[in-house]
Amino acid sequence: MRTISFLAAGVIAAAVSSSAFAQGADQKFIKEAIEGNLAEVQMGQLAQQNGQSQGVKDFGQMLVTDHGQANTKAQSVAQSMNVTPPTEPNAKQKKEHDKMSKLSGAAFDKAFAQHMVADHKKDIAAFQKETKSKNQAVASFASETLPTLQKHLQTAQSLQKGGRSAKQ
Repeated sequence: MRTISFLAAGVIAAAVSSSAFAQGADQKFIKEAIEGNLAEVQMGQLAQQNGQSQGVKDFGQMLVTDHGQANTKAQSVAQSMNVTPPTEPNAKQKKEHDKMSKLSGAAFDKAFAQHMVADHKKDIAAFQKETKSKNQAVASFASETLPTLQKHLQTAQSLQKGGRSAKQ
Protein backbone atom coordinates (compact mmCIF):
# COMPACT_ATOMS: atom_id res chain seq x y z
CA MET A 1 0.00 0.00 0.00
CA ARG A 2 2.76 2.37 0.98
CA THR A 3 4.65 1.66 -2.27
CA ILE A 4 1.62 2.64 -4.30
CA SER A 5 1.20 5.93 -2.44
CA PHE A 6 4.91 6.76 -2.92
CA LEU A 7 4.54 5.92 -6.59
CA ALA A 8 1.39 8.04 -6.86
CA ALA A 9 3.13 10.91 -5.08
CA GLY A 10 6.03 10.60 -7.50
CA VAL A 11 3.71 10.68 -10.52
CA ILE A 12 1.85 13.70 -9.14
CA ALA A 13 5.11 15.52 -8.36
CA ALA A 14 6.40 14.79 -11.87
CA ALA A 15 3.18 16.09 -13.43
CA VAL A 16 3.24 19.26 -11.34
CA SER A 17 6.91 19.97 -12.04
CA SER A 18 6.39 19.23 -15.73
CA SER A 19 3.52 21.72 -15.81
CA ALA A 20 5.60 24.31 -13.93
CA PHE A 21 8.49 23.72 -16.32
CA ALA A 22 6.20 24.21 -19.33
CA GLN A 23 4.83 27.40 -17.78
CA GLY A 24 8.38 28.62 -17.12
CA ALA A 25 9.35 27.85 -20.72
CA ASP A 26 6.30 29.77 -21.97
CA GLN A 27 7.17 32.74 -19.75
CA LYS A 28 10.76 32.69 -21.01
CA PHE A 29 9.55 32.51 -24.62
CA ILE A 30 7.17 35.45 -24.27
CA LYS A 31 9.85 37.59 -22.57
CA GLU A 32 12.34 36.74 -25.31
CA ALA A 33 9.71 37.45 -27.99
CA ILE A 34 9.13 40.91 -26.54
CA GLU A 35 12.87 41.61 -26.34
CA GLY A 36 13.21 40.40 -29.92
CA ASN A 37 10.38 42.63 -31.13
CA LEU A 38 11.91 45.65 -29.40
CA ALA A 39 15.29 44.85 -30.97
CA GLU A 40 13.77 44.40 -34.45
CA VAL A 41 11.97 47.75 -34.23
CA GLN A 42 15.26 49.44 -33.31
CA MET A 43 17.10 47.62 -36.10
CA GLY A 44 14.38 48.63 -38.54
CA GLN A 45 14.78 52.27 -37.54
CA LEU A 46 18.55 51.92 -37.94
CA ALA A 47 18.09 50.40 -41.41
CA GLN A 48 16.04 53.41 -42.45
CA GLN A 49 18.80 55.74 -41.24
CA ASN A 50 21.97 53.88 -42.24
CA GLY A 51 20.84 51.76 -45.17
CA GLN A 52 21.99 52.57 -48.67
CA SER A 53 19.53 50.66 -50.85
CA GLN A 54 15.83 51.41 -50.98
CA GLY A 55 15.20 47.71 -50.37
CA VAL A 56 16.99 47.85 -47.00
CA LYS A 57 15.15 51.04 -46.06
CA ASP A 58 11.80 49.50 -47.04
CA PHE A 59 12.61 46.34 -45.09
CA GLY A 60 13.50 48.51 -42.10
CA GLN A 61 10.05 50.11 -42.26
CA MET A 62 8.46 46.66 -42.54
CA LEU A 63 10.31 45.55 -39.41
CA VAL A 64 9.18 48.62 -37.45
CA THR A 65 5.54 48.11 -38.45
CA ASP A 66 5.32 44.32 -38.14
CA HIS A 67 7.36 43.90 -34.96
CA GLY A 68 5.58 46.84 -33.37
CA GLN A 69 2.25 45.10 -33.97
CA ALA A 70 3.61 41.73 -32.83
CA ASN A 71 4.91 43.34 -29.66
CA THR A 72 1.48 44.71 -28.77
CA LYS A 73 0.12 41.14 -29.01
CA ALA A 74 3.08 39.67 -27.10
CA GLN A 75 2.66 42.16 -24.27
CA SER A 76 -1.02 41.25 -24.01
CA VAL A 77 -0.08 37.56 -23.76
CA ALA A 78 2.56 38.38 -21.13
CA GLN A 79 0.02 40.27 -19.03
CA SER A 80 -2.44 37.36 -19.26
CA MET A 81 0.35 35.15 -17.86
CA ASN A 82 1.22 37.65 -15.09
CA VAL A 83 4.63 38.20 -16.69
CA THR A 84 6.15 41.67 -16.49
CA PRO A 85 7.07 42.50 -20.08
CA PRO A 86 10.64 43.65 -20.74
CA THR A 87 10.99 47.28 -21.80
CA GLU A 88 14.18 46.98 -23.82
CA PRO A 89 16.17 44.47 -25.88
CA ASN A 90 18.56 42.13 -24.06
CA ALA A 91 22.29 42.86 -23.71
CA LYS A 92 23.29 40.78 -26.75
CA GLN A 93 20.72 42.55 -28.93
CA LYS A 94 21.90 45.97 -27.70
CA LYS A 95 25.50 45.02 -28.49
CA GLU A 96 24.50 43.96 -32.03
CA HIS A 97 22.63 47.25 -32.51
CA ASP A 98 25.66 49.23 -31.33
CA LYS A 99 27.89 47.32 -33.75
CA MET A 100 25.49 47.89 -36.65
CA SER A 101 25.06 51.57 -35.80
CA LYS A 102 28.73 52.15 -36.65
CA LEU A 103 28.15 50.99 -40.24
CA SER A 104 26.54 52.81 -43.13
CA GLY A 105 25.97 52.50 -46.85
CA ALA A 106 26.80 49.24 -48.63
CA ALA A 107 28.66 47.85 -45.59
CA PHE A 108 25.55 48.36 -43.46
CA ASP A 109 23.27 46.81 -46.09
CA LYS A 110 25.40 43.67 -46.29
CA ALA A 111 25.80 43.22 -42.51
CA PHE A 112 22.13 44.04 -41.90
CA ALA A 113 20.85 41.48 -44.41
CA GLN A 114 23.20 38.82 -43.01
CA HIS A 115 22.10 39.56 -39.44
CA MET A 116 18.40 39.52 -40.36
CA VAL A 117 18.69 36.15 -42.11
CA ALA A 118 20.40 34.53 -39.12
CA ASP A 119 18.11 36.21 -36.60
CA HIS A 120 14.88 35.30 -38.35
CA LYS A 121 15.96 31.66 -38.85
CA LYS A 122 16.53 31.41 -35.09
CA ASP A 123 13.22 33.13 -34.34
CA ILE A 124 11.25 30.91 -36.72
CA ALA A 125 12.60 27.79 -35.00
CA ALA A 126 11.61 29.13 -31.56
CA PHE A 127 8.14 30.19 -32.73
CA GLN A 128 7.51 26.85 -34.47
CA LYS A 129 8.30 25.06 -31.23
CA GLU A 130 5.91 27.31 -29.28
CA THR A 131 2.99 26.63 -31.64
CA LYS A 132 2.76 23.33 -29.73
CA SER A 133 2.58 25.01 -26.30
CA LYS A 134 -0.18 23.86 -23.97
CA ASN A 135 -0.76 27.54 -23.15
CA GLN A 136 -3.34 28.51 -25.77
CA ALA A 137 -2.45 32.23 -25.71
CA VAL A 138 1.23 31.47 -26.33
CA ALA A 139 0.48 28.90 -29.05
CA SER A 140 -1.89 31.31 -30.82
CA PHE A 141 0.59 34.18 -30.64
CA ALA A 142 3.36 31.97 -32.05
CA SER A 143 1.12 30.62 -34.83
CA GLU A 144 -0.14 34.08 -35.81
CA THR A 145 3.36 35.59 -35.84
CA LEU A 146 5.09 32.80 -37.76
CA PRO A 147 3.97 33.83 -41.29
CA THR A 148 5.31 37.36 -40.72
CA LEU A 149 8.66 36.02 -39.54
CA GLN A 150 8.83 33.76 -42.60
CA LYS A 151 8.08 36.73 -44.86
CA HIS A 152 10.86 38.68 -43.13
CA LEU A 153 13.29 35.80 -43.67
CA GLN A 154 12.46 35.63 -47.38
CA THR A 155 12.91 39.40 -47.71
CA ALA A 156 16.22 39.33 -45.84
CA GLN A 157 17.45 36.45 -48.03
CA SER A 158 16.47 38.43 -51.12
CA LEU A 159 18.40 41.45 -49.86
CA GLN A 160 21.36 39.24 -49.03
CA LYS A 161 21.40 38.04 -52.64
CA GLY A 162 21.31 41.62 -53.88
CA GLY A 163 17.55 41.88 -54.26
CA ARG A 164 16.15 45.37 -54.27
CA SER A 165 12.63 45.01 -53.00
CA ALA A 166 11.27 44.56 -49.53
CA LYS A 167 7.72 45.18 -50.67
CA GLN A 168 5.06 42.79 -49.47
